[in-house]
Amino acid sequence: MEKRNIIVIGASAGGFEAIQQLVASLPAGLQASIFIVWHMSPNVRGILPEVLNRKGAIPATHAINMEEIRPGHIYVAPPDYHLLIEKDRVRISRGPKENRFRPAVDPLFRSAAFAYGPRVIGVILSGALDDGTAGLWAIKAYGGLAVVQDPADAAVSAMPQNAMQAVHVDYKAPIAEMAALLARLAGEEVPDGNGHDKGNMDRRTEMEVSVAMENESIKFNLLNEGRLTPYTCPECHGVLAAFSEGARMRFRCHTGHAFSADSLLATITENIEESLWSAIRSIQESERLLNHMGDHFAEINQPKLAAMYFKKAKEAASRAHIVRQAVLNHEHLTTESIRQQAISS
Repeated sequence: MEKRNIIVIGASAGGFEAIQQLVASLPAGLQASIFIVWHMSPNVRGILPEVLNRKGAIPATHAINMEEIRPGHIYVAPPDYHLLIEKDRVRISRGPKENRFRPAVDPLFRSAAFAYGPRVIGVILSGALDDGTAGLWAIKAYGGLAVVQDPADAAVSAMPQNAMQAVHVDYKAPIAEMAALLARLAGEEVPDGNGHDKGNMDRRTEMEVSVAMENESIKFNLLNEGRLTPYTCPECHGVLAAFSEGARMRFRCHTGHAFSADSLLATITENIEESLWSAIRSIQESERLLNHMGDHFAEINQPKLAAMYFKKAKEAASRAHIVRQAVLNHEHLTTESIRQQAISS
């Protein structure tokens, strides 16, 4: 019988330390292939494999496209590339961002679930918002196991907390106990009858994996798989379609960008502030131009026209003040911040 020997790990804010601690405790003889996505800036040099090789006993490298999957090895997503899995091979791509990130956790988890089904163990560590939740849902749907860092133990609790609220998690553990748990689970044989019904889920999962892999040979229309919404993609301004997974909803545009409801809400509220600052800049420019024109007409002895320009400049300054107050009162919203306000109210 096959064993649960595909371990996929996702982390974001606070995850660098958690990943180091976890890998440092993994046994050298662990017969599992480990894949790690950690959110990072596309402009930084990827140092995570170097750090993990100093800390742990299992060799770690940045993933190379089309390399064979080997047991006892750690594959790390390179900066600005999605890390994905096919049967027996690693894939990296610069496919569309998911939840505003590349690499993102969801594509890795989703591709692992599609390729290896119940052999997959998905692990969510410290991080903000909820990247990884949709991917963990897919792992569970294909018969794999879901593991999260105890939110109380995480530097940033949102990612494991959101996963627990949306997915029936099999294990919750502090990072100090995680390595022993994974070593035990990786040694277990996959039980029979842990498959799933083929059909719509397979079709959609294959489509989403293909989008992340930039597979141009397979032409799918993802919008047909969801319900069209009045929302637009913050990345490319295309129409977003909504997909339901249990009680959760997430979104994709026709070019492939993907958002959870939480990441979409966070992005929209951030964009509101950017738009308001842009409005302030434009209003202040009009104020300066109006005053300049007023000065000009005053100099050529047209006081009535100059006074009207100065009046309009003063009105513009008043509008700029109103918009500035709107910026200062604007709130960056996430589902977690709203939940906390509801609890405390």
